[in-house]
Amino acid sequence: MGRYIYNGPVLCFDKVVASKWKAETTAVSEAKARSNMIFQYKKIAGLAPYTKVTLPGKITLSN
Repeated sequence: MGRYIYNGPVLCFDKVVASKWKAETTAVSEAKARSNMIFQYKKIAGLAPYTKVTLPGKITLSN
């Protein structure tokens, strides 16, 4: 498992809701890491599970 870091904007229904958000997670792939971070953001922001949230920035793998 790798440690992934995201530092960038968050879109909710294709509208910018956070211009700079930072998150970290451990996951087996970048796709799973992105999913984990979206889940984290929804929990922090108090959004419903079906809310469309996207992270358009790059996710990097940390050593």
